[in-house]
Parts: sequence; C-alpha cells; structure tokens
Amino acid sequence: PLLDPYQFFLQGRLPRNSSTHSLGTGVIIDKKGHILTNHHVIDGAAVIDILFAKTKQKVRAEVVGSDPKTDLALLRIKPRKDLQPVDLGDSDTLRVGDVVLAIGNPFGFAHTVTSGIISAKGRVLGTGPYDNFLQTDAAIHPGNSGGPLIDTRGRVIGINTAVSAEGHGIGFAIPVNMAKDVV
Repeated sequence: PLLDPYQFFLQGRLPRNSSTHSLGTGVIIDKKGHILTNHHVIDGAAVIDILFAKTKQKVRAEVVGSDPKTDLALLRIKPRKDLQPVDLGDSDTLRVGDVVLAIGNPFGFAHTVTSGIISAKGRVLGTGPYDNFLQTDAAIHPGNSGGPLIDTRGRVIGINTAVSAEGHGIGFAIPVNMAKDVV
C-alpha cells in the first residue's frame, strides 16, 4: 500500500535527558524522501522521527536545511517505493473565500482535518522579513504546524504555521509558492 502523504506526523526529541517530545506535521514533497515542515517544529531537536499514521511505521529523518526567517525546514528520509508525494499547488491563484482544509495532529489527535476558507492573503504578523501569510478560519492548533493547507482539489497551497493569540479560529499558513522558492 502507498503511504498517504498527508497522514504522518513528526516526533522530535530535545537534547535533554528527559522524555520531552514535540509534535508537528509535515508533507512528503517528492519520491526522494524530502519532507517539508516548519522550522519551529524541529528547532532544537536531537532526534526527528517520522511516524506514518496509516502503517504506524516510524522512520528517522535528517535535517537537510532549516530557515528560521521563513519558519520552513526540509527533512529527508530514506527513499522508498511507497512514498506518495503531495501535489504542490499555486498559492498565487488563491482568492479570498476559497475553501481550504487544514490537516494535522492538533494536540496529539492524529488524522485531524478541519475546513474553512481563505480569509485574507498577504497578512503581516511581525514575525520577520518574510511576512506574507495566508489567513484562514480552518482550525489550526499546536500539532498542525508544518502540515498542509490544501485546496478542494487536494493540492497543497500553504504550510500551516501559526494561530492568533487574540482571536479564536484565526490561523495562518505560509504560501506554498514561498515554500517552493525556499526549498
């Protein structure tokens, strides 16, 4: 069976002698084993394991590169025949009001899908020089970070990255076109 490109999450262990774990999500972007996620998901991790939810298989990942300014990270796992990469869409063609789905592992609840719309484009959050977020009302919570924001055709159009502390139900994603440029 093929590994579902949307159905895995990351487990990172911090370099302490404790059982501290961090959870996030990511997307397989090619058959070579490259995985796109957020920098803040893997930052400081001594070990990064990928857990495929469908098969319950855990594999070790290595960091290819990470950029705190854009909050993106590229990981790699050993290439396998059953890897099924996502289709990366075109975030420039999005319109306010387009329906989107956020997929991830919020609060450790794997296989979670929420729906909403693109509420705004080009949002500036004051997080750095590359502020240009997609705003959505699709529920994004801790654990969704690094996961896909997809359109109704299943194409990844954003990488879920932040939620608003001031407003319930306001989430933000990095446009996939920016992510493609960084990768």
